[in-house]
Amino acid sequence: MAYPRQPVFAPNGAVATSQPLAAAAGLAVLRRGGNAVDAALATAITLTVVQPGSNDIGGDLFAIVWDGQRLHGLNGSGRSPAALTRDAVLAATGGRGAEPTGAHGGAQASGAAMPARGWLSVTVPGAPAGWRDLHDRFGSLPFADLFTDAVGYAEHGFPVSPNVAAGWARAVRQHAELVGPEYAEWGRVFTIDGGRAPRAGERWHNPDAAGTLRRIAASGSAAFYTGEIADVLAGYAARTGGLLSGADLAKHSSSWVDPIRATYRGHELWELPPNGQGVAALLALNVLDGVDLAAMSLDEQLHWQIEATKLGFADAHAYVADPDRVPVPTAELLTPEYAAARRALVTEFAGTPAPGDPAKGGTVYLCATDADGMMVSLIQSNYLGFGSYVVPSGLGFGLQNRASGFSLDPAHPNVVAPGKRPFHTIIPGFLTRDGEPVGPFGVMGGHMQPQGHVQVVSSTVDAGLGPQAALDRPRWYWHAGRSVLVEPALLADESGRDVVRRLRSRGHEITVDAEPSAFGYGQAIWRLPDGGYVAGSEPRADGCAIGY
Repeated sequence: MAYPRQPVFAPNGAVATSQPLAAAAGLAVLRRGGNAVDAALATAITLTVVQPGSNDIGGDLFAIVWDGQRLHGLNGSGRSPAALTRDAVLAATGGRGAEPTGAHGGAQASGAAMPARGWLSVTVPGAPAGWRDLHDRFGSLPFADLFTDAVGYAEHGFPVSPNVAAGWARAVRQHAELVGPEYAEWGRVFTIDGGRAPRAGERWHNPDAAGTLRRIAASGSAAFYTGEIADVLAGYAARTGGLLSGADLAKHSSSWVDPIRATYRGHELWELPPNGQGVAALLALNVLDGVDLAAMSLDEQLHWQIEATKLGFADAHAYVADPDRVPVPTAELLTPEYAAARRALVTEFAGTPAPGDPAKGGTVYLCATDADGMMVSLIQSNYLGFGSYVVPSGLGFGLQNRASGFSLDPAHPNVVAPGKRPFHTIIPGFLTRDGEPVGPFGVMGGHMQPQGHVQVVSSTVDAGLGPQAALDRPRWYWHAGRSVLVEPALLADESGRDVVRRLRSRGHEITVDAEPSAFGYGQAIWRLPDGGYVAGSEPRADGCAIGY
C-alpha cells in the first residue's frame, strides 16, 4: 500500500515548496534570523536554479504577505514590449497567428492564438524587481544574503530531482522542433552535450546563472533593468529578431495591490486582482457558498464544484485583462447578487456556460511563515515549460512566454497591445477565518490553479482536513466543454468507481489520467491555535515542507 505524507508541525517557522533544496534554503534563512519574506525570497531565488523548467530569473511573480496585522499584495508581472502590436504579430505569422494551444485564457480571433514560443511570446520579466520590492518593504536580512544557496547550486552544481528531470527531458524534445537563432543558446545552457536533459540524481551546473544572480544581488536588481544584464538582453533581442528593448526593461515596475476576497462558510479566500485569474476561484466559491455541500453525496459535491468552476472561468476568460489599460468589472463580478444569478444556472447535468453580464447583476509555488506571525504566499513562473526557449547569450536563464496569454481578438479586453500586462495564470492564495489568518497556500499548474484553490479550500473548510491531507486528496481537472480528468486514486474502490459512473450519468465526460502534473502541485501552511504551524507539501512533486 502507499503511505501518505505526514504533516510537518513546527513551533517557530516553516517553508513549503516543490523542490527540497529550495525549501532548505528558505529554512536556513529563518534560522539565521531572517523573517518569512526573507525566507520566501531565498526559496524563490533558489528555485530558479534547481527547478528551471517551471520558473527562471526571466519569469514573473505574484505574492501575498500577511505582515501580522493585514494582507498586502504584489503584482510582479511584466508588460509587453512597446513594439508588440497585434499588427506586428499578424505580420510575423502570415496574418494567421499561431495554432491555439489551449494553455491560456482569452478569446482568440478566428481560432488563432498568440505564438507560444520565441520572441513574440516574451514580456518583460518581473521576478527580479519583485524580489527587490518585497525585500525593500518587508525584508530584514541584507538582500545579497538571500542569494547564497542559489549562487552556490548554480556554480558548484546539484543533483537534479526526479520530477524536474522528467519535465526537463520533455522540454529537450520540444526544443528540438524549434528553428531560429533565438533558440540556439537554450541548447548550450540547458542540455548536456547539446542533446539530452540531466537525469535524476545527475549533477548539473549553470555558471552563467551564478554570474547573473551575483549581479542582481549586488545591484538590488538594478543591473537587470538598467545595467549590464539589460544591455545583454536588448542586444540579444536586436541580433535575433526580438522586440524587447532597453527602454522596455527600464520602464518596468511592480504594483502593490489590495487582495480581493470571497467569503466561504465563515472563511475568506484572498486572491490578487486581475490581470491574474484568481477571480475565477472567488467566483466559484461564491457560487458554492450558497449550497450545502456537506448534505450532498460525493458525486453531487464534485458536480457542483465542477460546474461552479466552469462559471468562474467563463467570466475570468471574458473579462480579465490589465486593469491599467481597460476597465475590469472585478467588484461587480464578486457581488452576492451576481453569485446568485450564476448559481441559478447550475442544473443536474453538466453544462457549457457562457460569460455573465456583471454590469446587470509549467510554475512554482512556495509559502513561508515565521515566529512573529508573518506569512508569505508566493508564486513564480516562466509559464509553459522553459517559457519562450529564448536564452540570452552568457546569462544562463530563459525568458518567460507570458505574451502568449494575450488574445488576438481586437474586441477582447485582453487583446495584445504595447506596454500591457497579459492574462496571467499564476495566483497565490491566502485563507483567513473571521479576519484572522489561517495561512498561505497555492496550487500551481496553469488552468488548474483556480480549481486547485477551490478543491483545497473545500477540503479544508467542508471536510475539516489539515493541509497535508487536503493536498493528498484525489483531484479533478476541467479544461473545456464537458471534459473532466480525474486521478486514478478516485477509482481506488467501488465507492469511487460509483462516483465516476454517476458523474458520467450527469453528462460529464470523465477521463482517468495517471499523469500527476495535470492536477497541479500545491503547498500550504496553517497557523496552529496554540502557536506554531502545520505544513503540507505536494505528494505529486519532489518537494517538502520543513520547519523548526
